[in-house]
Amino acid sequence: QVQLVESGGGSVQAGGSLRLSCAASISTFGIKNMGWYRQAPGKRRELVATVTTIGTTNYADSVKGRFTIATDNAKNTAYLQMNSLKPEDTAVYYCKVVSKLNNEYWGQGTQVTVSS
Repeated sequence: QVQLVESGGGSVQAGGSLRLSCAASISTFGIKNMGWYRQAPGKRRELVATVTTIGTTNYADSVKGRFTIATDNAKNTAYLQMNSLKPEDTAVYYCKVVSKLNNEYWGQGTQVTVSS
């Protein structure tokens, strides 16, 4: 069973920055892509950003230019650098890994709170 350990959430004022990390218990050789999703209270979970192990990225329009997703394949870890945070970025952020066998694994979630 693949385990994902997330870290880096917290509280910050608008305009601030946070970096989320997601460490996977499997080698990136077995991974197709890693991504971050978020869910705000009363809303559906939505895609934030994804990255393949060869570096192809995809971002939600709402975070383009502010967030950057990257992986460190040697550490089996994905990062989400979040800059210029806005109150509407407040949500629980979840890491998701899709294996080359198309199995999906989710992290436990980490809270990000942005105050105005």
